[in-house]
Amino acid sequence: MPVSSALPELPALPELHPADIRAALLAKREIALVDVREEDPYAQEHPLFAVQLSPSRLELDALWRLPRRDVTIAVYDDGEGLAEPVARRLVALGYSGVHLLAGRGAQGQRNGLQAWKDAGYEVFRDVNVPSKAFGELVEHVVHTPSLPAEEVKALLEAKARGEADVVVVDARRFDEYQTMSIPTGTSVPGAELVLRVRELAPDPRTQVIVNCAGRTRSIIGTQSLVNAGLPNPVAALRNGTIGWTLAGFELDRGASRRFKPVTEPNLQAAQAAAQALADRAGARRLTRAGLAAWEADATRTLYRWDVRTPQEYEQGHLPGFGSAPGGQLVQETDVFAAVRGARIVLVDGGLADDGVRAPMTAHWLAQLGWEVAWLTDAVPADFSETGPWTPPQVPPPAVPTLTPAELAALLADPAPRTLVLDLGTSAQHVKGHIPGAWWVLRVDLPAALRALPAAERIVLTCANGALSPHVAADLEADLAAEHGGATAPAVAVLAGGTAAWVAEGRPLATGEQHLASARTDRYRRPYEGTDAPREAMQAYLDWEFGLVAQLGRDGTHGFQVLAPN
Repeated sequence: MPVSSALPELPALPELHPADIRAALLAKREIALVDVREEDPYAQEHPLFAVQLSPSRLELDALWRLPRRDVTIAVYDDGEGLAEPVARRLVALGYSGVHLLAGRGAQGQRNGLQAWKDAGYEVFRDVNVPSKAFGELVEHVVHTPSLPAEEVKALLEAKARGEADVVVVDARRFDEYQTMSIPTGTSVPGAELVLRVRELAPDPRTQVIVNCAGRTRSIIGTQSLVNAGLPNPVAALRNGTIGWTLAGFELDRGASRRFKPVTEPNLQAAQAAAQALADRAGARRLTRAGLAAWEADATRTLYRWDVRTPQEYEQGHLPGFGSAPGGQLVQETDVFAAVRGARIVLVDGGLADDGVRAPMTAHWLAQLGWEVAWLTDAVPADFSETGPWTPPQVPPPAVPTLTPAELAALLADPAPRTLVLDLGTSAQHVKGHIPGAWWVLRVDLPAALRALPAAERIVLTCANGALSPHVAADLEADLAAEHGGATAPAVAVLAGGTAAWVAEGRPLATGEQHLASARTDRYRRPYEGTDAPREAMQAYLDWEFGLVAQLGRDGTHGFQVLAPN
């Protein structure tokens, strides 16, 4: 549930009309257009710059995605009744610029998405749409070179016979690459390409092929190398692993080839190219003093991202900077920068041993319409914090907890009195959950509890225990109100979540037998995994091909594609 019925009455929330949102986007004023449906319904249709913020995870995601508490926020749904409760929750969390997207559906219910469509404005399908549409625009404007799967396959066969020299580099995250990859391909995630490819293809005659699962990261990766002046012939694998599969070719599984360390001559060449590109694109060079000035500006939203690999980030990073590997940052701008019109500052390893990944990422973000800078004077001593990124989150309330051993003892009772509810993702639940636990979306809790067996005790769990306390506090209040003077079921949280259960070696169940909600928390991408239907893969490609026309109809994107030298 996005908001507890125990919250005090609040004044009516102000509204913004679709025309107000459009005007803000065109004027490049800061605004966050927040869709509070789950990811699957959001992916069916939404405005170009709408960002998805799940009502189930508000306390975990709001603070890092919406870091300035007085930024203008417009919240909407598609008539599900989620917008106002979530907006009030944001107000309760300290956000002072919260609005509802004005509009009503046919039955008189609040419906901001319908109002957007009624105004004649464009809606888009899928996720990470700004980045994907930008990738299509890049190819359309500068004609990024590409080769079909059949030609790449012929090159690889010729290489096996010693008749050709070709290197395939995969621009996705390493875990995606391991799921499925082009034979002989090496993992070089997007921001690493300009820094690393010279090591893999030192002969300028070597053909370099860049692939991803679909199109965007292939296009952006290939164009990165072209823009940076790599002397080699470079081409994207047209339509990525989807195109390879549709051509009837086999993919590798579980590959582990990674990029090599960078030698000094290649580092210097990459630095010169990346920094010149960032300057040409309009990205700013920022010193630590300049960063301090940006941080002190309370009128602007500021995102600070370290674009190196997660492993490098864990070994040492600047205080206040989160981890967003550059290729993913360009691919998922709607996730890492939810406030359109905000400022973004990037850092990599510094000029002593990097100075490539931050300016290369900045040169793309600038073309995407962001005010972006890269830090020029960071030195090794500045990278004083260690460990994985921990985003800021709302502190959890104090609620009763159980250890895994205590929960196991309760579940061993032959008279079932304990109901375990899993609030993690549906994918995590299906892969492995506490035996007997039911997966449920937070917004579905009231309906689920009416349908599930009655219990004396309700125990909440999630992946790591971070979300459960917030839900437990709301659930306790709602159950107390519902039961009046009668005894309500006790509510407790599994300390440490399902991860703590696993850490003690306790068994897990798998499968979809215990789903109390539909699996709408995750939109199934046609390009992920290895079992998508061919029809879905082709439909996805057809959708991508139409994005440039959609951008033209929408008219708010503000993208400026940099022409190569």
